[in-house]
Amino acid sequence: MVLNPDVLKMDPAEETRRLEEVIRRQIRREVRRQGAVIGVSGGVDSAVVLALTARAIGPEKILGIKMPDAHSSPESALLAQELGDQLGVKMITEDVTDALAGLGCYSRQTAAIRHHFPEFDPDKDKFKIHLGEGILDQERLNYFLLTVEFADGTTKTERLGPRQLNQIVAATNFKQRVRSAILYFHGEALNYCVVGTCNRNEWVVGFIVKHGDIAVDIKPIQHLYKSQIYALAEYLDVPKGITDRPPSSDTYSAEQTQEEFFFALPFAQMDILIYGWEHNVPAAETAAVLGLNEEQVKRAYTDLMKKNRTTEHMRHMPLAAYPA
Repeated sequence: MVLNPDVLKMDPAEETRRLEEVIRRQIRREVRRQGAVIGVSGGVDSAVVLALTARAIGPEKILGIKMPDAHSSPESALLAQELGDQLGVKMITEDVTDALAGLGCYSRQTAAIRHHFPEFDPDKDKFKIHLGEGILDQERLNYFLLTVEFADGTTKTERLGPRQLNQIVAATNFKQRVRSAILYFHGEALNYCVVGTCNRNEWVVGFIVKHGDIAVDIKPIQHLYKSQIYALAEYLDVPKGITDRPPSSDTYSAEQTQEEFFFALPFAQMDILIYGWEHNVPAAETAAVLGLNEEQVKRAYTDLMKKNRTTEHMRHMPLAAYPA
């Protein structure tokens, strides 16, 4: 195939119409539920899903749930509420801080952080984990960095050891799993369908949590790349406060953009890079479209392959020992 910069362009009106029909059919006929429960984060993915579902089955049949925790930005809840008000969707808040504290989410994170920074105080200091810079510019193994923003204004960064990285990620994944449990409580209590907000980028590279944010009944935007979701957001009149805000995981106490997990590339480039890899487009051809060099794209392709392969188990049902 010949790759071009417009390969992901679509007709937002036609895609909206198609998704409305799919969502309506899946909820009513396939899942057989009377409405929908959606976790609304204040980000563009959940905003588009909420707007599409409201058009598909009516806002009166939807419950939007804000689920902040101790690390969430207050702005996220405000943006989620603004969207709910605009669409006429009932919004409630389920603060998950106490549940996460009881499970040891924060204490387990702190223990791993203090392996690198013994002086870390979770009540005063902020942290995040992220990829190192220059991942496309040199041959190297992927590694993650831990950055701590101390209350005195200083910032320190160290490369995370495997054990500490795994512990921080495992502890943080409590957040998605607790939120999924809350969504299913309300879904089962109301006989509503739980609607997911995972996009194509997250699905392909495994930026997901098994039995967490992908533990849903339907996934209406899983096929859409981030730039396509922004196109739908504009068509659906999602508030500018949401679409103009840099995409964030809103997961760690320090501010963190999703680009820090996607090669530090803007999503317009990242989407074409993932598309090229998925469709076996030669690296040189993808590089020409993106304004990168061939070696950079080859490194990105290799990294995408590794991430996709190591997270493959997340995208499948549990393995069973079938009889011969």
